[in-house]
Amino acid sequence: MVTPAGWSDGEIDERIEWVRKAQQIGSVEKIAPSLARDAAFRQWYNRAGRLNCTPGDRMWRVESSLNIDLRHVLGALRVPTLVITHRDSPTAPQSRYLAEQIHNAKSLEIPGADRLPFAGDSVTLLDTIEEFLTGRLPPVQVDRVLATVLFTDIVNSTRHAAEIGDREWRVLLERHDDVVRQELAQFRGREVKTLGDGFLATFDTPARAVRCAVAIVNRVQPLGIAVRAGLHTGEIDRKHDEVGGIAVHIAARIAELASHSEILVSGTVRDLATGSGLGFHDRGSHPLKGLPEPLRLFAATA
Repeated sequence: MVTPAGWSDGEIDERIEWVRKAQQIGSVEKIAPSLARDAAFRQWYNRAGRLNCTPGDRMWRVESSLNIDLRHVLGALRVPTLVITHRDSPTAPQSRYLAEQIHNAKSLEIPGADRLPFAGDSVTLLDTIEEFLTGRLPPVQVDRVLATVLFTDIVNSTRHAAEIGDREWRVLLERHDDVVRQELAQFRGREVKTLGDGFLATFDTPARAVRCAVAIVNRVQPLGIAVRAGLHTGEIDRKHDEVGGIAVHIAARIAELASHSEILVSGTVRDLATGSGLGFHDRGSHPLKGLPEPLRLFAATA
């Protein structure tokens, strides 16, 4: 069987054989590449795959889904249909084919290569489904809360990657990410997103945020890399899983000024963490882009 936008018989046989050997529907790298470096997700996904069904049932599901051909009924569908796919996913051609063959089908392509609906831009996906079902977009909900914002960044990451090569760099980056996520969990920080070779996270209290940054800086040193960090406390706009506002921009600018294995914080963080036992060393006032006046910065130590 060869469909206009599908897999050949040989490709289907290869897929079935891969599942038989791997005993799972798909690897994290293939099914959710945006989460491939998330150790906690990988652990959950592999465990869910083992508990979801028996090996025999898994093979039956895969063989059935890959060998069912429903092309002849697509043109007869006359119900409202929404087809959603990630633009760079290997299954995107099949999704486009479905949307073309179903009468008046609505199609949405989300950026990325993920195949799981909750990976990647899940907010756009859910908003589109709600609009499709109800006829209107959900109201935008923006929370404005007080938080301490942490930015981390690997120092000289481009040079380091060039020295050790892409493959070794990916392994090192995964180990770095594992360390950061472990410390975020330890100090009750909320990961907002990764930034290639760094992280953006928020905390309820500045003292925990600083201690988390100190722990990260210390723990990555045995890996042969150095991390710098910047922190600021202020009101942030929180919409879904994203954060914004001037406080976020200030923390990012502070992180850019930090040097090798240094943790720079604003005076606000220093003042709010008074009595915490943390040490703060004056680094003077610095002009920051977007701010009318220079900001006094401090190097933090535990």
